[in-house]
Amino acid sequence: MATNTAKRPLSLQQQDARAAWLLLAPSLLIILGVTLWPVISTFILSFFRLQTGLNQVRTFVGLGNYIEMLRDQTFWETIGRTLYFTVVSVGIELALGLAVAQLIHSRPWGWQFLRFSLIIPWAVPTIVNGAMWRWIYSADFGALNGLLLQLGLIKHYVPWLSLPNMAMNLVIVADIWHTMPFVALVLQAALAGLPEDLDEAAAVDGANAWQRFWQIRLPLLRPAILVALIVRTVDAFRVFDIVYILTSGGPAYKTLTITYLTYLNSFAFGKQGIGAALSFLISMFTIIMALIYIRFLYRPEETQ
Repeated sequence: MATNTAKRPLSLQQQDARAAWLLLAPSLLIILGVTLWPVISTFILSFFRLQTGLNQVRTFVGLGNYIEMLRDQTFWETIGRTLYFTVVSVGIELALGLAVAQLIHSRPWGWQFLRFSLIIPWAVPTIVNGAMWRWIYSADFGALNGLLLQLGLIKHYVPWLSLPNMAMNLVIVADIWHTMPFVALVLQAALAGLPEDLDEAAAVDGANAWQRFWQIRLPLLRPAILVALIVRTVDAFRVFDIVYILTSGGPAYKTLTITYLTYLNSFAFGKQGIGAALSFLISMFTIIMALIYIRFLYRPEETQ
């Protein structure tokens, strides 16, 4: 008995999907070539030890770079400082951003100017922001020293960025000033899209402002908070530029972050294999933190 081998004609939807893939194929190939190949080459490089010079020599060491790095006490100290920077800066940014977003949402006098002014710190390039705060913290002519001296809180100028116990916290302050507006704007946009009838019904039932915020608005803000946390945590854990401008990892490596350590190994010490291994560990840490956020904050049933 003969079998019918004729192909069934494609539906209109299947034809549209095939046409869409054909149109997107060149762009997808370019994106994969630009992003995937550097990732693969860096991953391969992490298994080699390079001797820099006129003739670069690659020596295969397998997991040697990873083992050497994990045995290095400086690596773990740097991880601790980076986690401290990430937790403190992102935590304060979330708290301040939520407060500012709620303030704008309540629409007090001048709320439009406040919302517009938030764009200014966020729009400032990070390099410019770092240079500005380096001037503020300057031990010779800094605005912070001048202000505290005028208020009588200090008797002489203080080299703030040279104090080991203060330097990291001062870098965190500069980072918060620059990136907190992003969190505030994201949360304010989410607040503006919340249904007002739930809040009004709770007010009629006798709930005060704090109860309405904590039990109604905050749960509905969870998707926006998730986005802000993931974006800011990834950025904070990979912090480099503001540390480079303000302290260059000093004093005494007290502001040395994991990304800055990667930069030093790759370009200053000539250990490109270890630098490649460090870059992959940074990626692993950021992916793990993003998955933790999604695990505890993502509630798909609340967005339906």
